[in-house]
Amino acid sequence: MAIERWRQGSWLSPWSPFKELEDLSRRMEDFFKPLLPVFRREPGEEKMWSPAIEMFEEEDKFIVKAELPEVKKEDIEISLVDSTLAIKGERKAEKETKESNYYCCERYYGNFYRQITLPPNVDPKKIEANQKNGVLEIKLPKTEATKTQKIDIRVE
Repeated sequence: MAIERWRQGSWLSPWSPFKELEDLSRRMEDFFKPLLPVFRREPGEEKMWSPAIEMFEEEDKFIVKAELPEVKKEDIEISLVDSTLAIKGERKAEKETKESNYYCCERYYGNFYRQITLPPNVDPKKIEANQKNGVLEIKLPKTEATKTQKIDIRVE
């Protein structure tokens, strides 16, 4: 095997650690590009977001709470298909402020969507939803057959 001397314009180029770092940087940027809009967001820019939720169980029902400050009732849609609860809607920006100089913008505007898988023992005909102080509360009653029944213990 012959060793060829490097020449400008040749297909064989000398190894450069800086070129390796540039290639690695480019690959990392390509890998994380889908996440960058979440971290680098311009003020007023609308992106899809998900509200924070909590779900808990009481004796006769499940309760789902979603944080939706400044979202009007008309802008929220709740649906139940099979055992999947979907909450979707839109939070509209108060006004355009493109000329202002922002120091920080961490609030999300635009469409939102959240999907929750529920246990199969929810009675879909008795679901209630209320909104108070920016918190959406959905009450999902259990079916009669699956409610917890207390059994008295007889002492002899």
